[in-house]
Amino acid sequence: MDASTLTTLAIAAVVVALLALALAVGAQLRLAGVRRDFAALGDDGQTDIARVAATQNHRIDRLTAELTRLRDHVASAEDDVRQSLRNVAVVRYDAFGDMGGRLSFSAAIVDDLGDGIVISSIHARGESRTYAKGIVGGKSSITLTPEEQQALASATEDEPGRGRPRRPAGQSDRTKDAS
Repeated sequence: MDASTLTTLAIAAVVVALLALALAVGAQLRLAGVRRDFAALGDDGQTDIARVAATQNHRIDRLTAELTRLRDHVASAEDDVRQSLRNVAVVRYDAFGDMGGRLSFSAAIVDDLGDGIVISSIHARGESRTYAKGIVGGKSSITLTPEEQQALASATEDEPGRGRPRRPAGQSDRTKDAS
């Protein structure tokens, strides 16, 4: 071979070697970045990626199960709240014209479904009588007095589906004096 061919081959070999060196340096830099990212996943950076992925998958499965359990718990708590007797209204009145002070009252105590009780106490000069009437779905099988109807209407006025908004979450339950 002549000298010009050898020179051309040598230059081509140097170019290929420099290109290989540049690719090797680039690959080494990318590998260092991957190792740095991988070290953030594992405790010591020596754990294999399959183990890290399995650990993360196990954590996700546990969190999913816990989320499902919490959703069930919240649904149960919401059902309990709907069934609690937390809507209360009291109507005070004078049962008899000769008595003053509005000592008689009717109190309605119902849950969010309108189930509960209406209690009335009629105060007279010499005696006092108390009556209780069951309420199912906002209605009673026993005829309600106008005062009992007023107390029941006031206790259920902000029930869902009755056209008025519910109390904001977190606001305490309250007794309404509908007198």
